[in-house]
Order: sequence, then C-alpha cells, then structure tokens
Amino acid sequence: MTTEEIRNSDLQLLIDIAPEVDPVQIKQDVSFRDQLYVDSMDLLKFVISRHSEFGVEIPERHYSKLATPNACVEYLDALFGQPKASNPLPIQRSC
Repeated sequence: MTTEEIRNSDLQLLIDIAPEVDPVQIKQDVSFRDQLYVDSMDLLKFVISRHSEFGVEIPERHYSKLATPNACVEYLDALFGQPKASNPLPIQRSC
C-alpha cells in the first residue's frame, strides 16, 4: 500500500463520515475533530474502517496517533513499511 493510496482512502472515508466538508479544504495537520466537527463515534468508525480495509489492528492506545490526516497516513505508512517513519510503530496485523 502506497502513501498516496492510504491518503486517498482516508480522504474518501472522511467524505463518507462528514459529507458536508469540502475535501479541498481539509488541512493535513489539523485534527479531524477541529476541522470536521466529528464526534468520538465518528472517529471510532474511521479507525475501525482502517482496520477493515487494510487488515491491520490499531490498538486503542494508538487512536490518538491518528488525530490528523497526516498523522494517520504516517501511522499506516509505518505499518506498511514505508520509509517515512523514523520510529517504527509495533505492527499488529489481523489474520
């Protein structure tokens, strides 16, 4: 999975969760909560969707690492072995 594929998938999911948001206006370094006005259930839906689509386990203690679009992409890049992360995160893949 490439960085661009992850970013595109995340963007599509954000559009599904918050259809009133203009995708062009989504800022990559601003938290989902602050710019999309989503609640905790929407964020949980986002994390669960990442698990379903990519087949990776994201421990609850790591949810805060997915606070912004860039942070989410960087986290998933690390799981998929992309060279961006200087401090790789533990990988927990589901079967």
